[in-house]
Amino acid sequence: MKILLTGATGYIGKRLLPVLLSQGHELVCCVRDIRRFPGEGIYAHPAISLFQIDFIEGAEITEDVAGIEVAYYLIHSMSDESSDFEQLEARSAKNFIKLVEQTKARQIIYLGGIINTEKLSRHLESRKRVEDILGSGRVPLCAIRAGIIVGSGSSSFEIIRDLVEKLPLMIAPRWLNTRISPISIRNILEYLTGVLDNPQTYHQAFDVGGPDVLTYREMLLQFAEVRGLKRRIYTVPVMSPRLSSYWLYFVTSTSYKLAVNLVNSMKVEVVAKDRRLEEMLGISPMSYKQAVELAFQRIGQNNVESSWIDSLSSSNAASDLLLRIEVPAHGCFVDERKYAIGDRREEVLKHVWAIGGKRGWYYANWLWQIRGFLDKLAGGVGLRRGRRSDTEIYAGESLDFWRVLVADKKTPQLLLYAEMRLPGEAWLEFSIVQDDGKDYLQQTATFRPKGVLGRLYWFAVMPLHYFVFGGMIRNIVEHAKKE
Repeated sequence: MKILLTGATGYIGKRLLPVLLSQGHELVCCVRDIRRFPGEGIYAHPAISLFQIDFIEGAEITEDVAGIEVAYYLIHSMSDESSDFEQLEARSAKNFIKLVEQTKARQIIYLGGIINTEKLSRHLESRKRVEDILGSGRVPLCAIRAGIIVGSGSSSFEIIRDLVEKLPLMIAPRWLNTRISPISIRNILEYLTGVLDNPQTYHQAFDVGGPDVLTYREMLLQFAEVRGLKRRIYTVPVMSPRLSSYWLYFVTSTSYKLAVNLVNSMKVEVVAKDRRLEEMLGISPMSYKQAVELAFQRIGQNNVESSWIDSLSSSNAASDLLLRIEVPAHGCFVDERKYAIGDRREEVLKHVWAIGGKRGWYYANWLWQIRGFLDKLAGGVGLRRGRRSDTEIYAGESLDFWRVLVADKKTPQLLLYAEMRLPGEAWLEFSIVQDDGKDYLQQTATFRPKGVLGRLYWFAVMPLHYFVFGGMIRNIVEHAKKE
């Protein structure tokens, strides 16, 4: 079957893609920027074709897309509260419908949010509006409504993990008593594939959830039990939404704008009351504790296929971030260093590709941690996002307070763009170059200042750069030579 997969580089899309391939389907993957789509491993499968489109803008249909039979709509946003994200999401859904109605599609599958209360957050209201738009066309819609999705790399899992593992005692807002139906990512994938081309699901909307109905407080305590930790949680009625958002922002790896949306959504009960799909497909959802244990198995095996932090909504950067692949040459300050690597090319690349996250930055990690803490205080993303995998990295993924723009071992080149708070823009590039027949690791830090403040910033941190950048390139190569 030929399937159109939107959100192919998102958290759910990256998990669904290999499942659909294993079932023998042909995929047309929609991406806003082809450079964000990994071109290695399973992503180089011959049954995958790419279709670059921004549904907010709309696009002309291609012959490849015209032949699709089923379309997945996995696009959504948790954008800034002050923005017009509802209008953007509605426009995206309308343009999607225009495109799909020109194809041979006989089903649209949408993953939305549970809606069983009259008072909804802006985020859930927008999800419901998108569902209405998708269901207004001629192609039958199957809407799967979920609440909290639990899996390695999911936003809810990582935020709960941060809270539980960092805070033995929590003085928390009263919305921790809100009830929800958490569901495992594995079960979500079973539902998404189970309804595929199933006429019984046409023109239908289904709630899905695990067997447990828990409060956020109970989720935190059960998570702690799985981890063998003892935690005490006290809720107070006086914590304002703004204070709650700051509480999430400073303790977890979420950005502040995402924290605001999460707090507003967490005040709304999302309990799965409709169990028809579970019975129809014969699925037995796993418990919350089982989902947490499975997630940690994935983490222990370094096998996290996707992470919410790789979404651009986890950063404070503009959505056109990947247009910054061309590093500017004029009006910039540059720190460039080269270090001879001998015959250790592969070993050096291995260490470059492992930079950040648990590994750290090879020199003065405490300074990097201080910089991350200061960035968090200034409203930035800090270092808490880490990285999805300890050994693999692809363009578009986040890496501590950087975004990966290029990760190409053939060139070879690793290019990072800073998402920390800065009076300017910064790039950090690693490449292997030849000089007089010898191989060198070249490390280039580029900073394009904004005004006088940007220039003052560069000169203020220049002494630190001398030690940090020099120590970093030296230690990368020295670690490689020891292998």
